[in-house]
Amino acid sequence: MLNPFDIVIFGGGGDLALRKLLPAMYRAYQEGNLPEGTRILPTVREPAKQEEYVEMANQALQAHLGQGEYNKKDWQAFSAYLVPVVINVTEEDNHWDTLKSILDTEAEDRSRVFYLSLPPAVYGRCCEILSIKGLITETSRVVVEKPIGYCGKSAEEINSKIAQYFEENQIFRIDHYLGKETVQNLMALRFSNSLFENMWDAKVIDNIQISISETVGLESRAGFYDKAGALRDMIQNHLLQLLCLVAMESPHKLNANSIRAEKLKVLEALRPLIDDNVDKNIVRGQYVPGDLAGKLVPGYLEELGEGSSKTETFVAIRAHIDNWRWAGVPFYLRTGKRMKKRCAEIVVEYKKVSHNVYGEGVGPIQPNRLVIRLQPEESIQLTLMSKRMDNLEMQLEPVTLNIELSQKYTNTYYSDAYKRLMLDAAANNPSLFIHRDEVRQAWQWIDPIIERWQKKGSPALYRAGSWGPDDADELLQENNHVWFNAGEKC
Repeated sequence: MLNPFDIVIFGGGGDLALRKLLPAMYRAYQEGNLPEGTRILPTVREPAKQEEYVEMANQALQAHLGQGEYNKKDWQAFSAYLVPVVINVTEEDNHWDTLKSILDTEAEDRSRVFYLSLPPAVYGRCCEILSIKGLITETSRVVVEKPIGYCGKSAEEINSKIAQYFEENQIFRIDHYLGKETVQNLMALRFSNSLFENMWDAKVIDNIQISISETVGLESRAGFYDKAGALRDMIQNHLLQLLCLVAMESPHKLNANSIRAEKLKVLEALRPLIDDNVDKNIVRGQYVPGDLAGKLVPGYLEELGEGSSKTETFVAIRAHIDNWRWAGVPFYLRTGKRMKKRCAEIVVEYKKVSHNVYGEGVGPIQPNRLVIRLQPEESIQLTLMSKRMDNLEMQLEPVTLNIELSQKYTNTYYSDAYKRLMLDAAANNPSLFIHRDEVRQAWQWIDPIIERWQKKGSPALYRAGSWGPDDADELLQENNHVWFNAGEKC
């Protein structure tokens, strides 16, 4: 059972805190996973905001919780956990002393989680003041959001600054996709079922696709997004982390060090994409106005309010992992904004049968396919060939075994990645967080791509409401593959 803890949410009035972090803690309370005596300390920059914060949190929960989750009784009990404080994270003033006096009312061995819901540029300064003011104890942890930096050099500088004040085992680099129950179920599927354990390599798998498509545009992130783009915002962390979980070897034990070691091996085995190989294996795009779900939506430049920008809102990559298990198997990574459907899924396509004993009259025999859908509805689908049962003729068709996890596990338990990860940080369980070595290795693979784009070319244009540029389809056609747009069925 988790002991009571303190979690300080720096940037408590920001979008992430109000949309994700507070709802996550509210759900933890409703499920009985928020120990009595725990304190949630969101920070705001002005005293006036401190007075308004509890009502602001109330409004945020009503806006961002799912249907039927919010109720006044639970809110009144949960609001007692909230202790808003005034802090300017870059100024060493007396407000920090107030925060220290609040935290010091509890025993020194009580877990303290400092959640930096802040721009990465101020991570170092915030950690420095935490140290100066004596707020860091042996049982303190710091949680930092992605992306860490804009390149390998800046990421290393940020990580080095944080490491001046926190040990590596106290630093929890969060990627919320790793907290999704379906992502964790990927390891359960791979390592606890002989069916998949023995059918998970280049001998039987033809290709693997990992896609995260979004229907939203810039929303309130224009300033950040135009500097980052889809490659930094999504590929460098979310998709590469999913790639690691799909491709890694079985860890010796399911603990943090063993899992991280196997993930790092995958990143080290990724075939570098440099110079001309970037052009041959990667497609980048930028959306223009188009029809999305029957509504005309603006293009990227219109949303940005700028006349020109080379920032990519779509990326498709053909990657290879050069080791014995995956030699010759292409991994297709794809992400984009203003896509036709919102969907995140992993598609494992197996090779065709080695010998077709049926004639042409039975119909085409399609390869077996495993689809692990992460959102919007969590599910696992396995497509097999079967005889049609509605006539006497021998005719084959694909049938899908469908496990609807979102229906099996009802709303008595709400799958919330941030909830799991925040509680894991409080419990000092780093298994689903990212080690500094992983960040370093991921940027080492990404940096040459950024350098190539800075020297050559511009994003291909695609209509909002489509599946991205035509070039992305051609990228797969070179290997006689097609995108599995299961989002059509989401």
